[in-house]
Amino acid sequence: MELKSSDEIRHATAALASGSSDALDRLVHTGVFGASIELRDAARDAVMQEARSRGLYPASIHGLYMARGRGEAPADFTVPAINIRGMAYDTARALFRARRALDAGAVICEIARSEITYTDQRPTEYTFVIIAAGLREGWTGPVFIQGDHFQVNAKKYLADPGKEMAAVKDLTAEALAAGFYNIDIDTSTLVELDKQGHEAQQQLNGGLCAELTAFIRAHEPKGVITSVGGEIGEVGGRNSNADELHAFMKVYGAALEKRAAGSTGISKISIQTGTSHGGVPLPDGSVAAVKLDFDALEQLSKIAREQYGLAGAVQHGASTLSADLFDQFPRRGACEIHLATEFQNMIFDHARFPAELKQSIYAKLRTEAADERKSTDTDEQFFYKTRKKALGSFKRELWNLPTEVRAAIGVTLEDKFRFLLTKLNAGGTRALAELHAPKVPGSFPSVGSAVGVGRGPEDITGLHD
Repeated sequence: MELKSSDEIRHATAALASGSSDALDRLVHTGVFGASIELRDAARDAVMQEARSRGLYPASIHGLYMARGRGEAPADFTVPAINIRGMAYDTARALFRARRALDAGAVICEIARSEITYTDQRPTEYTFVIIAAGLREGWTGPVFIQGDHFQVNAKKYLADPGKEMAAVKDLTAEALAAGFYNIDIDTSTLVELDKQGHEAQQQLNGGLCAELTAFIRAHEPKGVITSVGGEIGEVGGRNSNADELHAFMKVYGAALEKRAAGSTGISKISIQTGTSHGGVPLPDGSVAAVKLDFDALEQLSKIAREQYGLAGAVQHGASTLSADLFDQFPRRGACEIHLATEFQNMIFDHARFPAELKQSIYAKLRTEAADERKSTDTDEQFFYKTRKKALGSFKRELWNLPTEVRAAIGVTLEDKFRFLLTKLNAGGTRALAELHAPKVPGSFPSVGSAVGVGRGPEDITGLHD
């Protein structure tokens, strides 16, 4: 599939300009797996320039979110933020097909700090693949790409605060340069529940979130206001409440004013309502039912909009929830919902997924992830929790599955995306997205394959995704 020389890339680039899908597919594979930096960068440049000429561009959802906070845009839909991990090109293509069918512009593609390492996708590659998938499916207009859980590791921060903050800032700068104009800061790992009073508990969380917000404002392209998210309740911990939100906003606002007076703050707030990332696998491999606190989600979304002018509250860890719950999120005013693990499960557990490849993946996990196995884990629980870590090491094998297998998986994913976009009432939001996220001259990113390579992989122990 990959192109082997500059001449082949030139021919493919010419064919792409004439509308050849096969040429685009080969350029995308070369941009990811090409034998040299020069070939990868030439392939990426060809695709990105074609996308640019056809009107695709990375954008910030900040304008739409703030319009929602002012009551100038409807609050009756929830923006799905899709973590695209495995088979990224095929998965993103399935998502864009569903978006086109439903005219869904308010959709985010995202990847977390942890996922960047274990899926082996640096920000430049991620942006390239997502934009290429949009081009392949005929999408035009803004594409919202987000850094999810750009998280400060509490253990590392307590050991060396400067080093851990520098690591998050380095990643943030790399992501901004790659066109991630939506960044979810996660310093909620440093909420200190042992302290007296909500403001004291949120002091470190709010202060560090403000420090990273100021960093983003200093490094985002001119004319772009990056959508920044804060977080008050660590996912998997206790449920959030109004007192915590008020305390965070007070601490955060004061800290941001001190660091960068007059700077634009966050556009949304992530809260905890009872979910956990990936769900809780049971001994048979199924996922435990969750009692989600929709009342907290509704109350905090209302406070966020009406008292702070934000878009609302964000729900994490939702992809494995029962299907009958998803229409509750727009009804309750949630502005955004993060969806990840279920799509990975749909790939690994698809009837057409090759059994031999799954056996190879599981055999490798038995040794390389053995230290993550609890004494009580069944095989089903162990592989459910660890197989995400094979998405990077088996990336080439997954991208190169037989065409008919990738097509069958793509159809299943597209059906799931259509279901979610419909339930979240995200259909028909394309005009809103285009209105509030116009193209900003000078903001189209460079996606060179060497950018950030020297920073990864990193130790992601303890980081969320």
